[in-house]
Amino acid sequence: MKPSSARGANPAPLQAKEFEWIARFLYERTGISLNDGKQAMVMGRLDKRLRARGLSSYAEYFSLLGRPGYEDETIAAIDLLTTNETYFFREPKHFEFLKNTVFAQYAKQRGIRVWSAASSSGEEAYTIAMTLAEYFPGDSWEVVGTDISTRVLEKAKRALYPMSAAEKIPIAMLKKYCLKGREEYEDFFLLENTIRAKVKFSSANLIEALPDLGLFEVIFLRNVMIYFDMETKQKLLQRLYEKLRPGGYFFVSHSETLNGLNSPLQMVSPSIYRRAPA
Repeated sequence: MKPSSARGANPAPLQAKEFEWIARFLYERTGISLNDGKQAMVMGRLDKRLRARGLSSYAEYFSLLGRPGYEDETIAAIDLLTTNETYFFREPKHFEFLKNTVFAQYAKQRGIRVWSAASSSGEEAYTIAMTLAEYFPGDSWEVVGTDISTRVLEKAKRALYPMSAAEKIPIAMLKKYCLKGREEYEDFFLLENTIRAKVKFSSANLIEALPDLGLFEVIFLRNVMIYFDMETKQKLLQRLYEKLRPGGYFFVSHSETLNGLNSPLQMVSPSIYRRAPA
């Protein structure tokens, strides 16, 4: 199929069959279910990609995805359709629970590891890191952040954020762990090097075989499973359970629950679960 010569022209609206195709494609690649009502989201996020390639219909664009020679475009499309909103200290009660309950359990242990399993652009992982840094010596903990989107992982690795993103960071932590930019970076802040050095980011598709990440005392998987059907949730939960040490904690969003799933995890409080100690 040859690209249209009308580069930059307005693409035709997304048709029902086109939406069905991209929904099936995304589900097969990521496990995410695109429900009816998401057509506008698909068009809004992919419109620039059609314009960049001079295509006049979504059918033309979708015909490229998954084809040899278009691997970068396929990754770009998946990135755009799977990126979720995130910010520092989102759902702050989780971090209070870490400080008041979880950290006390591991006070004498070295090598505390926490996994931000859908880290997006890094705000959650760095929030966890700042919280850990307040409690544990610098050489006794590590945060691992993974995401399917290579685009947001690059942003996470830079650790450079607009000053508006600092709104929910406690003032003491902001002064201690965030460096205000100068000159062309005046409206940005950078996470301090001792924090950046303790957070490792890598690419991972949660519905496929996971890389060798090791085991964790705490796993965060927030605002992700709401996009999956029950079968995918069940398989994912088992996959992550195997990465959680006995006695470890598993966090989901306050809007999520493991109800209806066959899970060995025990609920500690809404949105917080624990693997039974050995």
